[in-house]
Amino acid sequence: MSSLVQRARNLAKPSAWVLEPEPSTFAPGSTWSNKDMDPVPPHKRTWSTWNYIAYWISDATNVAVWELASSMIAIGLSWRQALPAIAVGHIIISIVMVLNGTIGARLHVPFPVLNRSSFGFWFSYFSVISRVVLSMFWFGIQTYTGSEAVTQMIKAIWPSYARLPNQLSPNAHITTQGMVSYFIYWIIQLPLMLVSPQRIRWLFVAKAVIVPAAWIAMLIWSFVKVPAGSSGGLLSQHTQLSGSALSWAWLSALNSALGIYSTLAVNIPDFTRYAKDERAQYVQLIIIPVAFTLVGFIGMAVTSAGILLYGQILWDPLQLINQWDNRAAAFFASFTFVLATLGTNISANSLSAGNDISVLCPKYLNIRRGQVICAFVGGWILCPWEILASAAGFLSFMNGYTVFLGPFAGIMVTDYWLIHRCKVDVPAMYDPHGRYRYTGGFNWRAVLALLISVPPNLPGLINSINTSIKVGGDVYIFDFAWIFGFTVASVVYYVSSTLFPARQTYMDEAKVDVYESSSAEDEKSMNGRSSDAEKAEKPLGGVVMASAHPVDA
Repeated sequence: MSSLVQRARNLAKPSAWVLEPEPSTFAPGSTWSNKDMDPVPPHKRTWSTWNYIAYWISDATNVAVWELASSMIAIGLSWRQALPAIAVGHIIISIVMVLNGTIGARLHVPFPVLNRSSFGFWFSYFSVISRVVLSMFWFGIQTYTGSEAVTQMIKAIWPSYARLPNQLSPNAHITTQGMVSYFIYWIIQLPLMLVSPQRIRWLFVAKAVIVPAAWIAMLIWSFVKVPAGSSGGLLSQHTQLSGSALSWAWLSALNSALGIYSTLAVNIPDFTRYAKDERAQYVQLIIIPVAFTLVGFIGMAVTSAGILLYGQILWDPLQLINQWDNRAAAFFASFTFVLATLGTNISANSLSAGNDISVLCPKYLNIRRGQVICAFVGGWILCPWEILASAAGFLSFMNGYTVFLGPFAGIMVTDYWLIHRCKVDVPAMYDPHGRYRYTGGFNWRAVLALLISVPPNLPGLINSINTSIKVGGDVYIFDFAWIFGFTVASVVYYVSSTLFPARQTYMDEAKVDVYESSSAEDEKSMNGRSSDAEKAEKPLGGVVMASAHPVDA
């Protein structure tokens, strides 16, 4: 008993929670980094091309992607308009994903650290905190969706669960039954947050095998029940919209397609930093558009079949499964949705939030502890059931956060590829007084880009939240918020950085983390070819000057 008390007392001390950085860290002390923030050492760079294929098939088989497509049907678009919007949106996102992903694969550092090179050491915290908030929102949404699948699984086994008395107000947008299922699902996913990013990739592989097969089976079911060419079938359906209303609805659908993974387009370095080489993640250019368009088609086809079979637009697939009489089919279909949301919630939301939270207080917070914080804040405090109350609300939410994410992605891409031409200083990203301090820790060029690209979208954002507030023609800019923000921020950042260059950040060659070069450097020293100047260039941890375009081993 006394030993337990002593352990409890030790845990109560802040020193018991202090994290250690890598021995090779660039940071000036543990206050600024830990092992999760430091560059990934070679033995942890384990993600291959197949892992990225599995990752994106896993993320595409995501209830939110299904709901994105089916909610487009719910607001009046036909599959002929909705499917191209999904395809074009994901082609654009895949290009940005690879541009930012290559940075992570080359430098092996996470997004919160990498972002300091373009935003400035202190201003980068604005984008990081914004990304944390969005990850938490998405975590809650996916948890709620997973809880719906849990409800259907329990009902398939125990039908009387459907009659569980509701003790909550109708205005709560969730029932007592829903809250019980929500808690069960929240508990199920908690242990997965303790699995390292190197090992969690096997969850994506399992999901990429099981879930697509089940969802294709649902697609076949929809065509058997309601043949696509029959009256009321998918191919016979046409939109009721026309003229400018159709054009703006299509742009809004495109923006929603861009928005659904615009968060990951910003922080994809959190995952590509584990790549075996930068070529491993190039496959994203192909797998993202193909996988997401296929899942979108499945969502539209099944939702369209549900209109004829059940007389209502069931844009949420779990509500459609709720109509089935076959309990075994309902159980296994719901199980695939549980697995689908588990994989997506851990990869795109929990791990992303954990990476971002760790940079806020690296002395005490690592990825795992950040994930636990995300689980409580995103899972309970943000009340995700309010967001998913309607199809229109879901699309408004998707559109809303693209206001900031488009500019974030544009600034990052422009800074690395066009302004600094891949020549960056990784050690300086860990130093608050290094070359990326800019002016007081703020890169005013990035601030200017945000100030010009974000405000034009705010009237439309306000109107989407409260339609009674009239904002005139400004509302239309919001229908293509991501494209507008990305383009305007990129142009403003490029022009301002070209006219007023931050000369202290320019380099003749990139200074990146190349652990493998340590042995070569030692051999060079033994042969008497290592000068004092070269030794002075070598920071802690065997880091050397490297080419801006490193050759893959």
